Amino acid sequence: MTIYDLKPRFQNLLRPIVVRLYQQGYTANQVTLAALFLSLLTSLILSLFPFTHLYWILPVVLFVRMALNAIDGMLAREHNQKSHLGAIYNELGDIISDIALYLPFCFLPNISKISLLVIFFLTLLSEFIGLLAQTIGASRRYDGPMGKSDRAFVFGAYGLIIALFPSALIWNNALFALMAILLLITCYQRVVRALREIRKIEQSQTK
Repeated sequence: MTIYDLKPRFQNLLRPIVVRLYQQGYTANQVTLAALFLSLLTSLILSLFPFTHLYWILPVVLFVRMALNAIDGMLAREHNQKSHLGAIYNELGDIISDIALYLPFCFLPNISKISLLVIFFLTLLSEFIGLLAQTIGASRRYDGPMGKSDRAFVFGAYGLIIALFPSALIWNNALFALMAILLLITCYQRVVRALREIRKIEQSQTK
């Protein structure tokens, strides 16, 4: 189970907004770039002003970014705006936004920078595996337990907690270690399920 599994319900709530944006002439690519710009701007602010009381911004921005990511996908699929350029924007935007939004934690006191770098590496690896699945004929893998939405929830919640209780920064070692383990499991799950999907496809073709 991953937060990504709740996406269909979230999309239903956003559908009226998607329709209005389409009617006003906005495109999926514009929404994707807006989400990227918002992430980079937030990263810049939190990096230049590394104060824990500002980290309430993070869960707000992560929620808005999640909504924008859902909106751009719905515009592309439901309003005939799919494009190769859009697919590139979407994948690159997600990776750049992820790293940008979590990078400011490096500038906070008592943060384990090595642990955070491990998180970044495993984040990139998990998304690479998710994309790699497509090259062998499987679908893009979004399996958890520490997919994009799950990472956003954890970092957003932690950002809010340290904004209210700065002493919670001492939890970072335990939190990042747990995230690293869950990211390793995510990488494993994506490989296994991609291969399982391919086997099912091959079996159906031989019948």
